[in-house]
Amino acid sequence: MKKKICIVGPAYPYRGGNALFVAHLYSALSETYDVQVINFTKLYPKLFFPGTRQEDVSQVGIKTHPSERIIDSTNPFTWFKAVRKIKSLNPDLIAFIWYNPFFGMTFNVISGRLKKYFHGKVLFIAENIISHEARFIDSFLTKIALRHADKFLVLSEIVEKGIKELYPGKNVFRSSLPIYDCYQFDSLITKTDARKKIELPTDKNVILFFGYIRAYKGLMYLIEAMPNVLKFDPDAMLLVVGEFYEEKEKYFDAVKSLGLGRNVKFVAEFVPNEDVGLYYTASDLVVLPYKSATQSGILNIAYGFKRPVVVTNVGGLPELVEEGKTGFIVEANNPNTIAEGIIKYFSSKDKSKFEKNIEEFVQKSGFKSIEAVFEKIFNSP
Repeated sequence: MKKKICIVGPAYPYRGGNALFVAHLYSALSETYDVQVINFTKLYPKLFFPGTRQEDVSQVGIKTHPSERIIDSTNPFTWFKAVRKIKSLNPDLIAFIWYNPFFGMTFNVISGRLKKYFHGKVLFIAENIISHEARFIDSFLTKIALRHADKFLVLSEIVEKGIKELYPGKNVFRSSLPIYDCYQFDSLITKTDARKKIELPTDKNVILFFGYIRAYKGLMYLIEAMPNVLKFDPDAMLLVVGEFYEEKEKYFDAVKSLGLGRNVKFVAEFVPNEDVGLYYTASDLVVLPYKSATQSGILNIAYGFKRPVVVTNVGGLPELVEEGKTGFIVEANNPNTIAEGIIKYFSSKDKSKFEKNIEEFVQKSGFKSIEAVFEKIFNSP
């Protein structure tokens, strides 16, 4: 009989990196284990959600899987309903997807209740310890939730270090985010075709910034880096694709004041699954100019398309880049160093080596051994 794993966290039809991770985790584990997913009916109240929608409206789903939608983050009655449901499943392991202190009280109640019945079986899969955009109450909410964990699974070295400092007596296991090679719906489309579709020059160097636009992602530094990039290559293009989670006018104003109008293109909207590949295929280089981070699904999508990256030296991002082979690591919060990283790539004599190096790096992805990691988790106290 298969061992039972109950995953608690946001899953399809929610959008975003955490739901995508749950989908890949379900896919990777479901052949060996009996996997059940307890999902949300409401993640964030509209007051606290800066985007346009929380659910995925893509025409094509990514690794869709069953889940039971029970938890409303604002309704404690549903938290106890989730406890009753999980108790009825009688799992051998309960895995909470932890990424944001907003869910601290919700997970505190659910995991605290379940621990009374499932001692030694409560796992927290931690993307980070506190959110990238920390608030005053973050530390408190994080600690009241994570205190109920019997063991942890982390996805980066920096989070592993943080968890071990906070909980020195608990087992901490390590894996990584999957390589997201799941967006290649049109394998026949060429870079030229993709650029024509999104009205980009077919013969210029294209730099891609992709994903939700929030302050911690450092897009302004990338925009401010462009004048230096243009001294090296006057025709280079910056393609900014993603939904704004903050005021967008300041970015538009910066582009205008720096005279970058002909070199920067915005696609200011959430991109459905079926169109993601269009923008990565059209690009030459993906830049993550983040001010803070643990890891990023954006980088893993880039590797899925064999695109090299320039990342800042924050959090776990440098762990995923082989300097000069799969990309370049630069100082954070510094337009000059970001520009230098971009120029290093475009001045490389043999860019095809980057693609080969990325292929080799992908084969070493820690997520490929996730089943073995879970076997170790089951066998741990």
